[in-house]
Amino acid sequence: MASPIISIRQVSKTYASGYQALDTINLDIQRGEIFALLGPNGAGKTTLINSICGLVNLTSGHVTINGHDNVRQYRQARQCIGLVPQELTAEAFETVWNTVSYSRGLFGKRPDPALIEKILKSLSLWDKRNSRMLTLSGGMKRRVLIAKAMSHEPPVLFLDEPTAGVDVELRKGMWDVIRDLKREGVTIILTTHYIEEAEEMADRIGIIRQGQLILVEDKHTLMRSLGKKQLTLELREPLEHLPEMLQDPHLTLSADGRQLIYTYDSQTGQTAIAPLINRLYEAGIMYTDLHTRQSSLEDIFVDLIKESA
Repeated sequence: MASPIISIRQVSKTYASGYQALDTINLDIQRGEIFALLGPNGAGKTTLINSICGLVNLTSGHVTINGHDNVRQYRQARQCIGLVPQELTAEAFETVWNTVSYSRGLFGKRPDPALIEKILKSLSLWDKRNSRMLTLSGGMKRRVLIAKAMSHEPPVLFLDEPTAGVDVELRKGMWDVIRDLKREGVTIILTTHYIEEAEEMADRIGIIRQGQLILVEDKHTLMRSLGKKQLTLELREPLEHLPEMLQDPHLTLSADGRQLIYTYDSQTGQTAIAPLINRLYEAGIMYTDLHTRQSSLEDIFVDLIKESA
């Protein structure tokens, strides 16, 4: 297996106040993957990203990026990284073109107007290239931050809440941009509050809580192993309570008595549904409709956070 592009070993961060933001993080991120880092507010997502980028001094542990230690070889490591922060910071009176071109120059790269044009067009910013930053909407400013991060052609791109404050249509357009970057071989690490964003795009999922990585897993494996299905039956007549013969820890009655909800492991298929239907028939309970629902990544995330609390 190829060596990871980012290797994080025994990383901890404790602030002078005594607050431990990161607790013994170990993680490898592979070349060309999209890795989504999920966690509640204050879990340590931004601290971990800033630690990898060398913006936070670690209490212990070390990080390498494309083979470069991010402390001893900071300049080489930082060259490999494009960072899109949460904060919308940019020079208000500069044009979009100058802002992005200047960022490229900061990394010692020679001017490349053709590349800047390509980046701006890919982010639907070409028509705004001569607009001053202060005239742009929040969504457009966020796109400029992505353009700045891409300007020096880094192999690794960090996106910290990349679509916060962006409307649904623009968000999906940005998903396409991120997929295009992946196809070009860029490794992408993103944090997001929109868990459907991670479900849509990520190859792997990491969940962080109180500074600890509680899970790192391939997205599809995670969905298979922890996903559940729900069968909901709409009853012809409401029930006051479940009859004795239907008592089952996986079967619940809705508050209004009009629905039976059966939850089962998605790996086992529907093998337990036929016996349930037979028991309903024997109990004389009739239903008018039934439908199934597969648990989403958000459902799994909420369950994991609850379990680790």
